[in-house]
Amino acid sequence: MSWFAQLYEPQIPRAIWLRCELALAEGFTNAVRHAHKDKSKDVPIDVEVTIADDTIEMRIWDGGAGFDLKQHLENIPKSEDNQTGGGRGLQLIQKTTDDFSYTRTVDNRNCLLMMKSYRGENGSIQRKIAD
Repeated sequence: MSWFAQLYEPQIPRAIWLRCELALAEGFTNAVRHAHKDKSKDVPIDVEVTIADDTIEMRIWDGGAGFDLKQHLENIPKSEDNQTGGGRGLQLIQKTTDDFSYTRTVDNRNCLLMMKSYRGENGSIQRKIAD
């Protein structure tokens, strides 16, 4: 997370940045706990962050078997019914980003893409922080 903190730029509202930090931490933790739980420590988990004029894009590549994100999200119990705690990381990512996806790449890795906008169409800072 210290690497991510070094990327901060002053035009990004602090609340947006903290939400991105949380989403990145959750995504990385999921990759370690689930995708790489039976993998050698030599199999890398790659992280990339792109900061554009109005958007932050975060990508995490893992070498796990992968899963169907849409189906998984549909099968997660509502938080008040969820006694196991499982799946809350994905729900948190969903709530703190504007868009996210999980796809298999041509090199047999998975890419979790998380996107968060921080400026409106007219260049003003967005007031809405999360859906």
